[in-house]
Formats: sequence, structure tokens, C-alpha cells
Amino acid sequence: MCCAFQLANARAEEAAAEAPQTVEVTGRHYDNAVGSSDAASQGSIRAELLKSRPALRPGEVLEFVPGLIVTQHSGDGKANQYFLRGFNLDHGTDFATSVDGMPVNMPTHGHGQGYSDLNFLIPELVDHIDYRKGPYFATHGDFASAGAADIAYKTRLDTPFVQLTAGQNGYRRAVGAVSTPLSEDTSAYAAVEWMANDGPWTVPENLRRKNAVLKLSQGTRAQGASVSLMGYDAGWTSTDQVPEDLITAGQYNDKPFSRWDSLDPTDGGSTSRYSLAGEWHRVGDDSETHVSAYAMRYRLKLFSNFTYALERPDTGDQFSQQDARSVFGAKASQAWNHMLGSLEARSEVGAQIRYDSIHVGLFDTEARQVIGTTREDDVKETLAGLYGQSSVQLAPWLRGIAGLRVDRASFDVDSRLQPANGGKADATQWSPKLSLIAGPWQKTELFFNAGRGFHSNDARGTTAHIDPKTGDAVDPVPGLVASRGMELGLRTEALPGLQSSLALWQLRFDSELVYVGDAGATEASDGSRRHGIEFNNRWTSNKHFLLDADFAFTHARFDNGERIPNAVDKVASVAATLQDIGPWSASLQWRYLGSGALVEDNSQRSNPASTFNLRVGHDLKRYLGRDSALTLDVFNLFDRKVNDIQYVYAYQLPNRDATEGRIVHPAEPRSLRVSFRTAF
Repeated sequence: MCCAFQLANARAEEAAAEAPQTVEVTGRHYDNAVGSSDAASQGSIRAELLKSRPALRPGEVLEFVPGLIVTQHSGDGKANQYFLRGFNLDHGTDFATSVDGMPVNMPTHGHGQGYSDLNFLIPELVDHIDYRKGPYFATHGDFASAGAADIAYKTRLDTPFVQLTAGQNGYRRAVGAVSTPLSEDTSAYAAVEWMANDGPWTVPENLRRKNAVLKLSQGTRAQGASVSLMGYDAGWTSTDQVPEDLITAGQYNDKPFSRWDSLDPTDGGSTSRYSLAGEWHRVGDDSETHVSAYAMRYRLKLFSNFTYALERPDTGDQFSQQDARSVFGAKASQAWNHMLGSLEARSEVGAQIRYDSIHVGLFDTEARQVIGTTREDDVKETLAGLYGQSSVQLAPWLRGIAGLRVDRASFDVDSRLQPANGGKADATQWSPKLSLIAGPWQKTELFFNAGRGFHSNDARGTTAHIDPKTGDAVDPVPGLVASRGMELGLRTEALPGLQSSLALWQLRFDSELVYVGDAGATEASDGSRRHGIEFNNRWTSNKHFLLDADFAFTHARFDNGERIPNAVDKVASVAATLQDIGPWSASLQWRYLGSGALVEDNSQRSNPASTFNLRVGHDLKRYLGRDSALTLDVFNLFDRKVNDIQYVYAYQLPNRDATEGRIVHPAEPRSLRVSFRTAF
């Protein structure tokens, strides 16, 4: 549930009635009206908004979450890089993502803790995205300290459709879906996707992605059930990040070297994900019940070379991270209205459990052939959580939410090469939550949110005693690391046609211990503290125009005062959308990823990246007699030479001395894609 207290609906309806101009357009794109949420940084995005802007990759649907930027640094089959609230979230740590009720983040993953690969997502099937930030929500546990996004697929399709897309650099995509009613209250749909892309790279990416979804739904929003079956498979060749000095010099080994060149043409990987999930719900006037379960089979083989010839000059430094797992999980919740003394209240209790059976390994490779093993482990990991919360109408103008969550993690590691690194460990985390929502007054409401959260560590770090590469003694790390956050917020619709929210937040972690999948060991760090401001705006001057303007500013430090590498200090997104201008529609979006420290002393910083994306659409219904449209997408409209990711670390090129320098992965140049979609 986006908002835990349904009795506040009357307040929301009253506020909406006072501000009808804010609903006419934004109501089709957002469910963020005054009275609809428990925090200024919480909201819901509808499918209509997803259709208005282009996305270079599936994971970029998360950029509709205010303050979140999505990039890529190692081939479009790998999980994206995410930036939010001063976190370089690597590939998902501290931002929890789910699709159709199934978690996307992978604990104890071969590449990185919390790895969140959204490449299996089919954006055309998304019904809405519910997002929240900070550890203030009892319903969310592991990885949700910075934020969370729950992506829901449609339960039914309005019409079957086919969409074909072609673009530069060998981009081709076909997606189609059919639906059929099976009875008066039961329907099913099936969707398939095929995509190929070479990208701008000198070594073609040769990405091939296959995707399918089958969903059966019965009943209504009030009472019903659904079952979904998903399958995804992809393979690709990646051009990893390269030294910036080579791009600047324009040559390497007396040969031209461009932004699109590779130092190891055999990098890349393959992955697959197959899942079965089901849910049942019942929503009444005074109570609400949800039950769901899922099973998943996942595979990844990833080949990377980030240091080239620093460790193994004769063979090169390519390594492979491999992950094969089965995942099983379930969750249930019950909410009900009641009286707490003379006060109206609504309470909710819930339980969640997840079990991962994992085979994971780190190998030395040359041209994707294994030549050595750093570590190989079998891991059994269980994470169980219980929560309860009560929302109480303390006064006509004041609502309070108090919650408590307890999580228990159990780790069982069987280290095949180094038995001393095996063993069992467990950890428990108690997480209290508190929110106060005041108003609305003059179409304005105020929020106070506070809570304790956590993220889990890689299971291998909790039982480690020997560094697998150096043989040095190491200490095990905690299984769960606590975070503490607080936020003051405001949301207003006081000005006609404008909805604005402001959030001042802070977040502290006891430690930023990170399991480094590239090294097979835990990298220790001090605790950290972050604080910032988010300012989000939705303006509709009339039914044809929507302006989104989101700005986020962050200050991030370790407890010892040093900078946190890759903690970007500014993020912005401004998008103007025109719709229903006769048969035409258009949107122009500005994306800005600010600068951040690349090393702890701030002596080197990343360069900011500013790009524009354009979408122009034309409705063809009057020509073809059915719902059809032609769309042109232009990415990086002004062909800016910016980078998706930047690092500073030691590396060595073959037959050269080792050095330390800036490593970058260029953002793609201007590219065009044309799509034709038709219903049938």
C-alpha cells in the first residue's frame, strides 16, 4: 500500500476537490496528490507517464523516480549503475527494487551485493511504479535504506499490440502481446520481446535479448488472484571502461584509439532469469489481505577486465564472476481499521521470507577461458522479516504512524577451495519507524519521518578468515549493517496547476562494508553520513502540457571527514511534455548527473554529465482505422561527449608501467530510434 492509513482518503478527496486543476493532467501520470502519501519523497508513477519519454535501456524507467539517475558501464546485458541521494548504488545496493512482487536485488551475488538487473523488464507492460525513499517504512527491509521502487505489471491488456523499433548502430526490437478473456472475471495475456543491438562500440556489442511474460488474472481489485510466468535470456560483448589518457591521446600502440575502442574484445557475458509467481488479495471497507509467493532460477556469467595487465601481465587481468541460484520467497500482510481508545486507527502486520541457494565463483580467465580459480562457494542464505505498524488519526489535522520491523538473516557458506572461509553466521536487526503527517492547510501538508534500516552483507564476508588472493588473515564482518534516517518534508498544491514537494533528509550508516566481487573479499570502511535537499515539481498550465522539474543536492562524507568516492553531489531532471496537440505529442528531457569526488581527499573529481533526450509521436489512427502510432526517439540530442561512469584506480597496459589514473566509460553518442506500434 502506498499509504498505510485509508481513513485519510476523505482528507485526500477534500484536498483534490479544492484543487481540480492539479488533477486533470497529473492525475493521469502520478498518484501524488496532497493526502495520498506518508512522506514528501514518496509517490506513484502511472504508465501514461512512462509512455511520454524515451528510455535508452529498460532500467531507465527508474529515472521517473525523482532524484534517481541510471547509467551503464559494461554492456547492456549487465545491471545498470544507479545514483540516488549521494549513493553510487553500484548495481543496486541500498535501493530495493521489485517487479510484480518479486525482488530484483540479489544478495551474495557474484558481481556485487544487491545486484539489481532490470534488463528483463518490458516497459510496455508496466502499470505503475510505487516509490519511497529512506528507511521509514516498515513494509520494506533489506537494501531499502536509500529508497525502494515496486514495479507492477498490468493485470489485463486493453488491446493486443505489436511494436517494431529500428535504430542506429544495429538496434532492432520487436515486442508483441495478445490477451484473451477466459471467463467473465478471468483473463490472460502473453507478451514476447526480442532485441538486438551493437551500440557505437568498435567491437560490436552483439547484444541479443529474449523475453517473455505469461500472466493469468482472476477477479477484481477488491478480490482476486494472479499468476505470472516470466523468462529472460541475454548474451553480449562489452566494451568496459578505458583509461581517459588513451582517449585524450587518440592513439594506443601507434594506432588510433577512440572513445568507442576496447582493450579486451572478449569481455561480456550471458544471463538468464526464469520465474513463477502468484498472489491473492482481498480488499474490503475495513480490512485488507495480501498473500504472494514466488520461485526463481537465475544465471550469470560475466567476463570483465578493468586493470588490463596489472596482476597477470602474461595473460591479462580478465576475470569471470559466475552466479547460479534458485530463489524462493513468500510474503503476507493483513491490515484492518479499528479504534485506539477514542481515536480512529488502522494497523497492519506482515511477514516476509526469502531463501537463496547459490553457487557462486570468481575465476581468472583469458578470452573467456578459465585459467585459475580465486574462490568458489556454495551458499544457503535465508532472510526473514516480521513487521507491524499502526496509523492513528491523532487530530483532524494530524496523523501518526508507528512501526517496528525485525529481520533475521542466516548464512551457511561452504567454501570449496578454502574450508577456513566456510561456516555459519546469523544476525538480527530491529528497526523502529515513526512518521507524522500534518494538514492539509491551504492545500499544503507537512511530514516528519524517521526510522532505522539496514542492508545485508555478502554471506561470504560473514564467515571469511583468509583473503582468497593474498592469503592474509581477515576478520569476519557483520551480516547486517544498520542505517538511521530522518526527513522533514512538505507537499503543496497552493498554486493552481502546480504540485511541489520539498524534502530535507539525512542518512547515517554504521559502516559501508562492501563485498568486492572483483577481488573476492570484503572492503572495510568507516561509517558514513549523508544529508541533502530534494525539490520536485509538477506543473500543468492546461490539459496539453506537463512540466516535471526535479532537483537533488547531497553532501556525503565518511565519519572521519573524508569524501565518499562517486557520491555525486547534484542530480537534476527537467522534462516538458506536450500531448494531444491534434495527432502530435512530444517531450524534451534534460538529465544532469553532477560531479563527485573520485578519491577520498577530493583531489580528483568526476566531470558532470548533461544530456537531452527527445521524443516526438504521431497518432496514425485516422489513417489506419485502429490505435496506431509512429514515434521518433533521439538520445543525447546535442551529441555531448560525456561519461556514464568515472573512476580513479591503479592499472597497467601491456608492455607499459603500472600507473594510477582516471578510468571512464563514455556515454553513447546521439542516436535515433523509430518505433511503429499498432493494436489489432
